Amino acid sequence: MEKILLTRAGYTALNDELKKLKSVERPAVIAAISEAREHGDLSENAEYHAAREKQSFIEGRVKELESIIGLAEVIDPAKLSGAIKFSATVKLVDEDTDEEKTYQIVGEPEADLEKGKLNIKSPLARALIGKEEGDSVEVRTPGGEKSYEILEIEYI
Repeated sequence: MEKILLTRAGYTALNDELKKLKSVERPAVIAAISEAREHGDLSENAEYHAAREKQSFIEGRVKELESIIGLAEVIDPAKLSGAIKFSATVKLVDEDTDEEKTYQIVGEPEADLEKGKLNIKSPLARALIGKEEGDSVEVRTPGGEKSYEILEIEYI
């Protein structure tokens, strides 16, 4: 199977979520199911069905996280420098609007655009890989062509 690239922070966050699901969420939902069973007829017991649905979600997420962590390759950005690579934090300026944005290029499981975490498989990240400070990149987005200038590259 293909390795899943993660930053150290992303790996830690996923691992913490897995531990919480196993040690806090799973026991809580088992207790809720047990309590709901004591209320009698399960066919009309909304609490039981809600708890079972939550248990199903938790178990699915546990399996997903275990799979991701099992295939994870943690990249240490402190050992990198130069052209843009995975885990780089890149400061860009939109050449049309002069709006500055900062993104860190991360693996798919830790991507969150609102937090500036850009999925390495996204069109912008693919356009940035291998570029240097001062370079311009053209990116085709759903809203049309965008041009960015790379202002700064950091590995933190």
